[in-house]
Amino acid sequence: MGRGLGGAGRTGRILVTRPTWDEYFMKITHLVAERSTCLRRKVGAIIVRDKRIVSTGYNGAPKGLEHCLDVGCLRDEMGVPAGERHELCRGTHAEQNAIIQAAGGGAGIAGATMYCTDSPCAACTKMIINAGIRRLVMGKKYPDRLGARLIDEAGIETVYLAPEPSGTTSDD
Repeated sequence: MGRGLGGAGRTGRILVTRPTWDEYFMKITHLVAERSTCLRRKVGAIIVRDKRIVSTGYNGAPKGLEHCLDVGCLRDEMGVPAGERHELCRGTHAEQNAIIQAAGGGAGIAGATMYCTDSPCAACTKMIINAGIRRLVMGKKYPDRLGARLIDEAGIETVYLAPEPSGTTSDD
């Protein structure tokens, strides 16, 4: 037997606290959100299968278009509240970008888990359902009741983890 080191237990090994898989992937999701170019809400999403990241996504303008950071927020200009009128935004949502990235790379995501800094809106939820994602791990709740109802109706397993204290999402 090895020598006991503070809290080492019978094996003589130091006990190290490791994050759970959900905590680990959610931390990565918050890092992905930092790439967001949205002025109102920084959102990240990753898709995981068999404990491997298949794709990532953050919210921002489509490829080749100017970002809200550069041209301003149309939704702010129009006074549109959070959770409403998603079509009045030049950005693509993080969940959509993660699904599109997986499809572009030919990666299958049916049966996968999606990690999101925020719960998905109704439009993203419909894409998640049709993509065959079976589990959602989310941080902050987004103000879209229809999205939550569709997730429940589809029987997608949901887990909520406390948001990261890093400030990657806003109250908007």
